[in-house]
Amino acid sequence: MNTRFKSRSLLVSSLAAILLAACGTLESTKDNTTKTTSSSMTTIEKAPFGKLADGTSVELYTLKNKNGVTVKITTFGGIITEIHTPDRNGKPGNIVLGFDNLDQYVKGHPFFGAIAGRVANRIAKGKFTLDGKEYTLAVNNGPNHLHGGLKGFDKKVWKADVVTTADGSALALSYTSPDGEEGYPGTLKSMVVYSLSADNELIIAYTATTDKATPINLTNHSYFNLAGAGDVLGHELTLNCDKYTAADATLIPTGELPSVKGSGLDFTKPKAIGRDIKEYYPFAKGYDHNFVINGGGKSMTLAARVYEPKSGRVMECLTTEPGVQLYIGNHLDGSLKGVGGVTYNQHSGFCLETQHYPDSINKPNFPSAVLRPGQTYKTTTVYKFSTK
Repeated sequence: MNTRFKSRSLLVSSLAAILLAACGTLESTKDNTTKTTSSSMTTIEKAPFGKLADGTSVELYTLKNKNGVTVKITTFGGIITEIHTPDRNGKPGNIVLGFDNLDQYVKGHPFFGAIAGRVANRIAKGKFTLDGKEYTLAVNNGPNHLHGGLKGFDKKVWKADVVTTADGSALALSYTSPDGEEGYPGTLKSMVVYSLSADNELIIAYTATTDKATPINLTNHSYFNLAGAGDVLGHELTLNCDKYTAADATLIPTGELPSVKGSGLDFTKPKAIGRDIKEYYPFAKGYDHNFVINGGGKSMTLAARVYEPKSGRVMECLTTEPGVQLYIGNHLDGSLKGVGGVTYNQHSGFCLETQHYPDSINKPNFPSAVLRPGQTYKTTTVYKFSTK
């Protein structure tokens, strides 16, 4: 990784920590204004995105850089609704699954583009014990707890502030989760900063503090399709992962970390996502696996690289997290239509959810996902877009 990128990602992460401490003291931009300091820097526009049934207003923020990359984010769930990047011929296209209106998100969706939390992924049987006390959470995925519960961070309206980074304007979203919300202990103050660099990097920096010990595992749940439509089975995926977390039939890890070598989970060299997928239809109708990132969890590390041959688009995923969940829209069934009327059939998108391992709170041999008072949760993930 080049020094410039590393310095920028650390800068954004530090900025998020500073903003978290001052949460609530900044003023949001006015409707339909653009924040910019130079034509070569990232700009942000704000527009209404609708209202919830209780009258709460929801906004949509559009980030644009000098290369024509556009990212749209709504304050409802911190959802990335659209990402437009050019193909090898310079033609822009939307590369994530999502909707162009609030109503469809409110009606329900499979976490398209959302911030998942307070704990992303699964907690076995919705139970954990922390400092000698047992906590019970909602069971909303078979016998298990998933992505924060019945009304997780994906369904909250986040407070938005426009801030300045080295690349121009960035979007800082903040949300305070009260003690006991969805069964979790502690008042958790969270902030997620979305910034778009001049090098076509979407940088997502997460920070949080708490007044009681609590598990935390935040991620973004975007579904990508670098072709813009169709299935993603022809996308070529490389994972910087020699191991994965073995799981039972309900997708709860057993605690074992087997090698991917010799299995259909081996993406250590570029391979079409669909090549070995049939091996995993009995398991989860396709891939829904957490992989252990080589050297992950210590510094910014390459987790994955994806290439789509027809468009020439390339996406790299880098993160400070130890794991990444590969999910490829196994349960999409054509009932949802997104931006531009695109139908979302099975395997219409792939997710690379950077994270701590599933059920870490119940697995002492996994990297700890516990945040304590006086500590600051801080993690950064980058999706870098290019072509070849």
